[in-house]
Amino acid sequence: MSNALVPEFSVSDWLKSRTFYCDILGFECVYERAEEGFCYLRLGEAELMIDQIGQGRTFDAGHLPVTYPFGKGVNIQIRVPSIAPLVEALTRRKHPLFLPVEDKWYRVGAAEGGNRQFVVADPDGYLLRFFQDLGSRPVGR
Repeated sequence: MSNALVPEFSVSDWLKSRTFYCDILGFECVYERAEEGFCYLRLGEAELMIDQIGQGRTFDAGHLPVTYPFGKGVNIQIRVPSIAPLVEALTRRKHPLFLPVEDKWYRVGAAEGGNRQFVVADPDGYLLRFFQDLGSRPVGR
């Protein structure tokens, strides 16, 4: 819609994925094509698409995930104002975190940028790293 880069996840059950993203994580379903098992989602400025394997257009020729977890080697970083509501929603649903909440500082040139973050796997194993910005500080602080 408005972002220059929007990932599309091939999923095993788009309704299960839509429930996870919308009902637990708070994404908005911008639009969907149920007959294709497709949904375009948004959370703040973050956008992503989910598309059920075997419905509508399905990429193949060796590009489909065939075993859990899907998206091996990739995690998607999503900026939110606060991670607390997401962690609370996941905890209420007893959905485990893949990596626990941490404050992590990354060197960016002569400064460090801070993230309060956690990683969660969606129903197909795609890794989502939600973070809130902690600002910046001088390197080595």
